[in-house]
Amino acid sequence: MDPKKLSALDEIIKTDYPNLAGLVVCHNGRRELEAYYNGFTAENQFHVFSVTKSIVSLLIGIALERGEITGVDQKILDFFPEFPVRKGHELLREVTLKHCLTMTVPYRFRFNPYTKYFMSDDWVSFALNQIGGRGQLGEFRYAPIIGPDILSGILTRATGKTVLDYAREHLFDPLGIAIEKSLFFETKEEQMDFYKATTNSCWVCGPNKINTAGWGLTLSAREMAAIGECCIHGGQVDGKQIIPQAWLKESTRTQSCWEKRNLNYGYLWWIVEEAEPSFAALGDGGNAIYVNPQKNLVVAIASTFVPRVKDRIDFIRGQIEPLFCE
Repeated sequence: MDPKKLSALDEIIKTDYPNLAGLVVCHNGRRELEAYYNGFTAENQFHVFSVTKSIVSLLIGIALERGEITGVDQKILDFFPEFPVRKGHELLREVTLKHCLTMTVPYRFRFNPYTKYFMSDDWVSFALNQIGGRGQLGEFRYAPIIGPDILSGILTRATGKTVLDYAREHLFDPLGIAIEKSLFFETKEEQMDFYKATTNSCWVCGPNKINTAGWGLTLSAREMAAIGECCIHGGQVDGKQIIPQAWLKESTRTQSCWEKRNLNYGYLWWIVEEAEPSFAALGDGGNAIYVNPQKNLVVAIASTFVPRVKDRIDFIRGQIEPLFCE
């Protein structure tokens, strides 16, 4: 890469994206750029927040291919037959796996009841209990944390394994990703420490040992890039089909739309550009896995958490993509 262009990119990052910790760019199957900032290295692993959702989408696709889940139109209560459906709560009977994957489930809360969620002894049941309210089934309602755990509950019941163990066997190990453990917080302080840490190798789980689906996974920038590279190669790694190709195609096309923000959504992936096409896994703080199959480009960004950051897709498409694809 032109040293002058690389130097200019470094200055943009330091000025406009100061919490960016690691950047990996792969183009045409080669790792063209790998850079770290603020003292971080390739060994650091970061809480990638909602990037976790897109990983769960991949696992759902694998479970479908293996016949452990029947299809996306399967009702979620098929997996929780013992869950009580209270009077006025009948909508729950109609919710399908597809509704959860496309963020088109209505919830009773106006503001996310995070404190009650974290203090509950079953995060999956807590999410199931929140379904309902004034919204309509099929309308987009983004659920950052409360709601996606229904999917990890489904994976656990469908496969008979923890989500982490299932991911290790069918996704992480083939990609060379080593996640050491599930992590449960005994105290609020432990949870706060987790948000700040960059050396944990883990996937958060709730009190009943079910891994989270909307947040809670830690990855390095290289591991994020490996996931993106697998996606760009149609789900293959070293000639072996890891993720079903048909699932990748279906999950990374527009399935629903956050009309208020004019954002298209697939199955737990953000659709960046339908025509090109390109898609991304995005998490708080500016964590991102950007995949553009047409340009054979993968960009992985690992970041430390700060509340408000500049848009990473604008950064990738405006500053990084032109360096490699023009």
